[in-house]
Amino acid sequence: MSLQIKPYILGPLQNNTYLVIDKPSGDSIIIDPAIGSHIILEDLKKNGLTLKQIWITHAHFDHIGGVEKLSSAFFPSIPTAMHPNDNPLWEEGGGAKELGFGLNLGPLPSQSLSDHQILNFGSSQFEILLTPGHTPGHVVFYSANEGLIFCGDLLFRHSIGRTDFKGGNYEQLIASIKNCIFTLPDGTRLLSGHGPETTIGEEKRENPFLK
Repeated sequence: MSLQIKPYILGPLQNNTYLVIDKPSGDSIIIDPAIGSHIILEDLKKNGLTLKQIWITHAHFDHIGGVEKLSSAFFPSIPTAMHPNDNPLWEEGGGAKELGFGLNLGPLPSQSLSDHQILNFGSSQFEILLTPGHTPGHVVFYSANEGLIFCGDLLFRHSIGRTDFKGGNYEQLIASIKNCIFTLPDGTRLLSGHGPETTIGEEKRENPFLK
């Protein structure tokens, strides 16, 4: 593997924020920076890493609460990429008010993602898969050559994402999992937005919501 993945458990909802490092170049990306993600800046500096982009699976506040501080720590600011179907959710504060949080999310992401778009990072490629259900613009980042998916809040170890928030849709969520995720190799690692990692094969066998 050419990638090093460093997870951070951050924020009031114990999010997994991922620092993904291309080992040969020292370039890095951050996926779903939660509140408190500014601590990653220290690791970037200490290890001589260059932050290239911020990738967002979906616009719930716990996954984007650290974007503004991270991006504004650089000049020019670090590009942030998200699917535009979640722009309205971002503009509404990512659902923070409903849970009693006040949050400045800053401007909308500067780059729009699209279904089946390919993102090149070092020697790895990531395919964007649009997987609505948890939110309208939820995406996952799939790397076939690395054998992994950053799957946000679509799917967890032995659980699934909530659909009772605004914009959620249970039928869409189940369809996204079965049509976009379960068609991929069973050994593919699933790195979720909360909790431990799992694999596609394990979730096919053990997830009680997907029997």
